[in-house]
Amino acid sequence: FRTNIYQQRGTLAFAFRAIPYEVKTIRELELPPVLEEIAVRARGLVLVTGVTGSGKSTSLAAMINHVNVNRRVNVGSDTLSFGSALKHVLRQDPDVILIGEIRDMETLDTALKAADTGHLVFATLHTTDATQTINRVISFYPPHQHQEIRSLLSTALQAVVSLRLVPRKDGKGRVPACEVLINTAAGADNIRDIEKQLNIPDLISEGSTAYGMQSFDQSLMKWYRDGAVSYESALFYSTNPSEFALRASGIDSTSDRTFSDITGGTAPSSRQSEHAG
Repeated sequence: FRTNIYQQRGTLAFAFRAIPYEVKTIRELELPPVLEEIAVRARGLVLVTGVTGSGKSTSLAAMINHVNVNRRVNVGSDTLSFGSALKHVLRQDPDVILIGEIRDMETLDTALKAADTGHLVFATLHTTDATQTINRVISFYPPHQHQEIRSLLSTALQAVVSLRLVPRKDGKGRVPACEVLINTAAGADNIRDIEKQLNIPDLISEGSTAYGMQSFDQSLMKWYRDGAVSYESALFYSTNPSEFALRASGIDSTSDRTFSDITGGTAPSSRQSEHAG
C-alpha cells in the first residue's frame, strides 16, 4: 500500500492506495500499443502526465516492464537518497532512468540533460495534457533561459503521454483515455521557435495515422464507439465537449438526441463546425 497519515480536524486520518504485486502489460491495461514502441526507444525524455490517481505509476510500471522484457539494458536500483542518485546517476553508465515526479528545476534539468546525452528517461508531471506539459517544462526556468530550454526540449523530448481514467459504462472498473504526442520534426520545430504559438492539437491530428498519436477526444471516441463508456462520461472527460458532441452525433445514427440536447444548446464556432465536418 501507498499510505499517507495526516491530521484532520484534530484527529488522525489515513489514505491508502493498494498497489498490486503483478505488473500488468501495456496491452492488459488497454493502453495505446504505440507505448510499446515508445518504451524501447534508445534515448530521449518520455513524460507521463495526469492528475493524482490517473494511472501514471501503473502505466510507467508497464512501460518499464516492457523494457525489461525486450531489451538488455543497465537499470540501477540502489541509492542512498533521491538527491544523491540524481547527482551521480550519469556517472554509472545507465541506459534507462526512471526519475518519477519532476518537482523542481534541478530534477528537470537532470532529466533533460540525461535525455540529451543518449539516455532514455521516464518522468511524470501533474499536468493535464501535452500542451500544458510543454508549457510547464518551459515555465520551470526564468524567462531569459526560455529559448535555450525550448531548443534543448525540442531535441530531448521523445513523447508526452497524458492520462485520464474514465468509469466503464457497466460500472466494473475504468478505462484509460490517453493523449499521445510523439515529438516529430514538425513538433520539434514548433517547440524550438519562440515566435510560434504551440499548436499541439494540430500536431497530434496530423500525426495520428503515421505516428500513432491520438488526442483525448479521439481516445474517448474509441471507447464510446466500442460501448465501453457512456456518452455522458465521454463528454464529461473530453477536452472539447462541443466538438465531441458533434462527432458523436455523426457516428450515432440511432440517437434521437438533437444538437441542443447533447450540447446544452450551445452552438459551435465556425472553426469547430469546419473541423467537425
